[in-house]
Amino acid sequence: MVEPAGDSVLAYLDYNATAPVRPQAMEAVLAAMREAGNASSTHRSGHEAAARVTVARRQLAELLSCSPGELIFTSGATEANNLALRAAFSAGGAIVTSMVEHPAVLETAKHLTRQQSDLLRLVPVDGEGVLDRDAFHCALAEGGAALVSLMAANNETGVLTDLGPIVEAAHAAGALVHTDATQMVGRLPIDLAVLDVDLLSLSAHKFGGPQGVGALFVRRGVQLPHHPLIYGGGQERGWRAGTLNVPGIAGAGAAAEAAHYGMADESTRVAQLRDALETALVEQIDDCRINGTAARRLPGVTSITFTGAPADAVLAAMPDVAASEGSACSSGAPGPSHVLLAMGRSREEAEATVRFSMGPGSTGPDVTQAVTSAIRAVRKVRAALSAPV
Repeated sequence: MVEPAGDSVLAYLDYNATAPVRPQAMEAVLAAMREAGNASSTHRSGHEAAARVTVARRQLAELLSCSPGELIFTSGATEANNLALRAAFSAGGAIVTSMVEHPAVLETAKHLTRQQSDLLRLVPVDGEGVLDRDAFHCALAEGGAALVSLMAANNETGVLTDLGPIVEAAHAAGALVHTDATQMVGRLPIDLAVLDVDLLSLSAHKFGGPQGVGALFVRRGVQLPHHPLIYGGGQERGWRAGTLNVPGIAGAGAAAEAAHYGMADESTRVAQLRDALETALVEQIDDCRINGTAARRLPGVTSITFTGAPADAVLAAMPDVAASEGSACSSGAPGPSHVLLAMGRSREEAEATVRFSMGPGSTGPDVTQAVTSAIRAVRKVRAALSAPV
């Protein structure tokens, strides 16, 4: 638990929006900020800054089982997604992606294909949020696919994508494969020596690093033209110009190293907390539904629909719990979740859905507090909406 601005202790269950900064990351950020030095400078201070970047690149590479030279530091996964899609699309061909991707992928893909809409192929999912494999293979069978972009784990439901067969089919069709692994990195193992994706995006703040820093993995040997979003110097092998964010990068590396240690035990513990939360809410709240429960999911993530209780009202009625309606990146967007609509939920169901997400700092008392507060909030909202005007 953390101390909010008010009097009560806040149960923080919004790790999918951003995870609390790990102590190791905080120390690395502060250490880097105490020293002046541009990582591109040739004097001693510059060399020391560059050394911090080198260490962080190695720490992140060890988490992903890739080469440090295959990582390009960015401002986050949104920028990494943009770089990946723009580079692949510029080589010519169609983009194959799913209807439940993060807006950083969907909106970029729509923008790139705005003048040739037939070059965007959106693959549906089933009622559990799992990719429709038949539809995916049909999209590839149309021919001319330049890139397949599918998220490793959904940010709203936690549903995992079985990437192995997808990569094999895409490569057989001559397409590159990109995965937005933002929610999976640091929570479940990713072995890029085995998983043969060509491009992967991540954000440090999802696994306990600072906000505003991420990375794009580009597999060695993949030939893609550089299409940077920011022009200027030749930093990051020409993919991203600008002075490197040394404190942020150092924090990202330290967070990656901390996440790597004890990941298996931590994922089991957090999954048990999620299961306890779901069981208690389903048992004690009528018309309560877990989304994606029949699929493989991230540990610690649950999407719960409280029928007849709009999520915004429920969240407002439980100020001692930090949760969300869905993706923090689209929380200001009008309309219900595109993910839940693609899963066949009605507009009313989508608007009555709350996402709880947990991580390393989550505890049993957090879950107890969230259960108590959610029960009270849902009952209060339903009573208010059913009362005569």
